[in-house]
Amino acid sequence: MAMISVRHEVFIEVANQLSFSAAADVLFISQPAISKHIKALEQHYKTALFERKGNSIALTATGRILHERLLQARRLQQQMEFEISTAESKVRANGQFKFGASTTVALYIIPRVLSGFHQKYPELKISMLNRNTDTILQALLNGDIDTGIVEGIKKVNSINYQYFMTDEVVAVCSSSSPIAQRPVLALADLKKVPIALREQGSGTLAALKANLQQQGVKLSELQVGIRLGGTEALKNFLKEDECLGFLPRRAILKELRDGELTAIKIEHLHITRDFYFIQRRGEENDGLGRAFIRYAKMKYIR
Repeated sequence: MAMISVRHEVFIEVANQLSFSAAADVLFISQPAISKHIKALEQHYKTALFERKGNSIALTATGRILHERLLQARRLQQQMEFEISTAESKVRANGQFKFGASTTVALYIIPRVLSGFHQKYPELKISMLNRNTDTILQALLNGDIDTGIVEGIKKVNSINYQYFMTDEVVAVCSSSSPIAQRPVLALADLKKVPIALREQGSGTLAALKANLQQQGVKLSELQVGIRLGGTEALKNFLKEDECLGFLPRRAILKELRDGELTAIKIEHLHITRDFYFIQRRGEENDGLGRAFIRYAKMKYIR
């Protein structure tokens, strides 16, 4: 039995989208029906929940309070469903698990975890958001996901971090690139070769920048000719171009083995980055998130 009414679910989606038409598309109902639900809620609470600003809408102060409380109620409902359904049998577990992961994790680390977790809890509805680290953090703060895995720690007081694992970032180029003839580069030489990088907000880029700074090198000193969004996009570009790039080792194991890419050692530069589970502070002991984190750690225990 749902704790949150249909009208409240409609309100949550309009608040998330800040658009009646976008909410209608997501919920597969007409825009007039959306308007009818919102009007009924405003009559019930005797206050406006949205204010119109030109062609856009924004939450009123009352609307923000209602949105925050409804997100809390939805999380409580999902948690309750999971805990009650698993009291006697894990196989009967139901509820929703909304998870988010930065690109490297989503593509190369977490699939086997999600597969095993789904087999353990076959009735559980699982969804995953795959974006860069900054976007996953924002999704958690917005209530779009309940648990995530990101690269590195950013100082956000409302987020709890829990260490998961460490990965290495390596410099690579196409095996046919002239750079591949020099398996070791000095830092001074790194500034002279063409470079391709990930986009801003990427955890891989942040790890590279931090390690270069430790060696007294600024990212702006590199000959960066192109930036690409996503690990796969950068990897496929490097296979066809002569640029040097930086990619997670887990993302290029096959390409290194098959000889499509060559790893280049850069003197005094050893790039690693740590992955962390993230949850909203105060929700660390929720049964569903705790069960997933425990299972993921078991899968990758070293």
